[in-house]
Amino acid sequence: MNRSVFVVAAFVIAIAAPAFAQTRTYKVLATNKTSTMQKEMQEAGQLGFRFVAVMGGATAGGGKEVVVLMEKDPANQTFDYRLLAATRTSTLQKEMQEAGDSGFGVVGQTVFESMFGGAETAAIVERGSAGSKVRYEYRLVATARTSTLERELQEAAADGFIAVDLTVGKTALGGNEVVVITRRAKQSP
Repeated sequence: MNRSVFVVAAFVIAIAAPAFAQTRTYKVLATNKTSTMQKEMQEAGQLGFRFVAVMGGATAGGGKEVVVLMEKDPANQTFDYRLLAATRTSTLQKEMQEAGDSGFGVVGQTVFESMFGGAETAAIVERGSAGSKVRYEYRLVATARTSTLERELQEAAADGFIAVDLTVGKTALGGNEVVVITRRAKQSP
């Protein structure tokens, strides 16, 4: 190949490359109601958007809100979402296990604070249209003292659990607690 033809071809590829680059499409959801967030995430999931991140807190215009970031899936897969929220860690663990048994996996957690002062620890679970063959067993590690958190996580790890997510939340029985979601692949019967 002639050197000038090679230089021209390289130049054309360099200029055209950004046009072929895949752009990302994001969706931002924000609300202070768990039911509204569940509905909006499910609608976005059916349009091919996948969960990226979640954070609860005060926003400039919305007060105490939870903000979820979602990104369009390049493979055009669709997703189902459930938002599990509870004031008791035992209730949240039970709901996560039921979702896990149905093929959902935990992808995030945060705290929802209502306008009336209540707070719920929330877990977001996702199931893709392609379906996952792996089922998970979940264990919540919740403690009011960070000094005991490491020991409790080591105990969970010794049982084969890995940490998935962490938040600081206010629960009905424990008050302010550090809540860590752990999981392990469920053993086949």
